[in-house]
Parts: sequence; structure tokens; C-alpha cells
Amino acid sequence: MKLLQERSLDILIVNYNTAHLLEPMFEALTLAAGEISLRHLVVDNASTDKSVSVLNDKYSEALLICNHDNIGFGRANNQLLEFIQGQYILLLNTDAFVAPDTLSSTFAYMEAHPECGVLGVRLYGRDGELQPSCRYFPTPWNVFLFRTGLNRFVPWVRMVDDMAWDHSSVRECDWVPGCYYLVRREVIDQVGLFDPLFFLYYEEVDHCRRVKEAGWKVVYFPETRVVHIGGESAKSSGELTSAGRQISVLQIESELLYFRKHYGRLGLLVHFLLVLLGDTILSMKDLLKARGSAAVFSNITHLVVVWKSLRATRFATEPTR
Repeated sequence: MKLLQERSLDILIVNYNTAHLLEPMFEALTLAAGEISLRHLVVDNASTDKSVSVLNDKYSEALLICNHDNIGFGRANNQLLEFIQGQYILLLNTDAFVAPDTLSSTFAYMEAHPECGVLGVRLYGRDGELQPSCRYFPTPWNVFLFRTGLNRFVPWVRMVDDMAWDHSSVRECDWVPGCYYLVRREVIDQVGLFDPLFFLYYEEVDHCRRVKEAGWKVVYFPETRVVHIGGESAKSSGELTSAGRQISVLQIESELLYFRKHYGRLGLLVHFLLVLLGDTILSMKDLLKARGSAAVFSNITHLVVVWKSLRATRFATEPTR
């Protein structure tokens, strides 16, 4: 019994219309468990497919909470906090599939490095392409530089996603994606989990920021890999962007909320002015390269969406959902 208590892992899973992914996800976890005692804690965010039936029929041992509405990723995970018992907490997306060694190797790293509060792993898409796995905090400045392509003129400014290295070494970073997010229980006891301000996106960015401010390390661990499909739940929520498979409007809203929370009103104003400047620069580039009115219109649309999101969130003080 002592061994199970010491090597215990609570896995928090938020499901939204991904019934077709539940079986392969759970099978991968079973193969990877080894001597680690796993508890599965699941929230279903008002799925309209067969998710709840699959969970009840095939995984009745899991604790299951069924919401009547989709309350978002962060808030759904927060619902499970009162039930956690494990030494470590793993947040796992239903479209993320662990390798046979993933749980044991990441568990061992956390055991050997008590200063590590949050651990992420090397992520690959279904096509085998490396995904951003070791990330740095967004700022109004680096978001502007990346969007306009001006970052190549200021290589000393750290971008959110730095892909120009082999990703084969362990390194400390600012934040790791929430699809495989291993957290020490002590961290949750100290700083909590997600801020309910964020319906979707930026919740793990904000959490890692608070974790680091509390003195813990956030670490990228490449000695195992997780296959992450990405965008499966989002398919049923709205139109996906072509880059990053994210819902544009929700991402814009969360970005505004994040900048207001951590950079204040001045930081939010700077961000909006840089968005205005960025869309102007991109429109001029589109005109000079004769890309057509549709390209210019997309930049104007982006600016309009940002402005509408600012107003809808009362200038990034409260979420719309």
C-alpha cells in the first residue's frame, strides 16, 4: 500500500465531443501505467455525441462529472480539484496519446527534481511533425513582432515558440502546453490550478506564470513523446484557424484578458496600438505584393474582432463566456 501511495497519479480529463478518442487514449494510459497507481477523473462538458455513454459503459471506474453546459477547459479541470488524492496531477487532453514510457519517465523526473513544479513533454502531431512544446511568455511586443514577421530583424527578442533547436535536451522554460501537463500536488495546494477568467486558451500560460512566481520551475522534458492531434474538441465549437488549429475569436479574447491581468491597463493599451500598427503593416505588404482585396480585408477583420472583443470584455476585465 505504501508503494501505491508514493507512486500515485490523478489524471484529469476534460472531454467535449471526442467519443471516438476515448478508447485509444485510455488504452495508451493503461499500457503506460506500470507500477503507478492511476485514478481517472473526468469532466464531460455537455457533449452531444456518445461520449457519456462510452464513459459509463467502458470506464465506469472513472469519476465522472457531467456538465449541462460547456464551461470551458480551465473551469472544468477546477471542478475536479476537490477529488484529487494523488502525489502528482496530470492534465491530459483526449486527443493526446502517451507512449509506453511516458508516465514512468516523467514521474521519475519529478521525483528526482523536487524544484520542478510543472512538467511538459515533447509533442508530435499525428503526421510526426514536432509541435511547439517548450514555450515562452507572450508579450505585446513579441506577439506583434511575430505576427508582422519583423522578428527576423530583432533576433535577440525571445518569441513564444522558439523552434530553432533540436528539442532533445531538458530545459527550463516559461510554460508548456496543457495537453500533457504534469503538476506537483504541492503546487496546486500553494497556487491553485486555473484562473476561471479564461474560458479557453491562455489558462496554462497564466498558471505557469503564477507557478514560477511562487518559486517553482517549469520544465520541458524530451525523453519521451506524446502524440497530440490538436483541435478535436474545437471542431464542434467554431471555425478553426489554419495555423495552430485554434478558435480565433476565443484566442483573441483570452489574449486580451491575459495582457490586462499581467500588464495592466497600460499594457493592454500598448497591445491594442501594436495590433493596429501590425494590421496596417500587413495590409500595406499585401497591397505592395498585389495579394488582392481579400488579404487586406482579413487584416481589417482581425482589427475589428480585437476591438469588439475589447468592448465585449469591458476592456479585458471579464470574459464573455
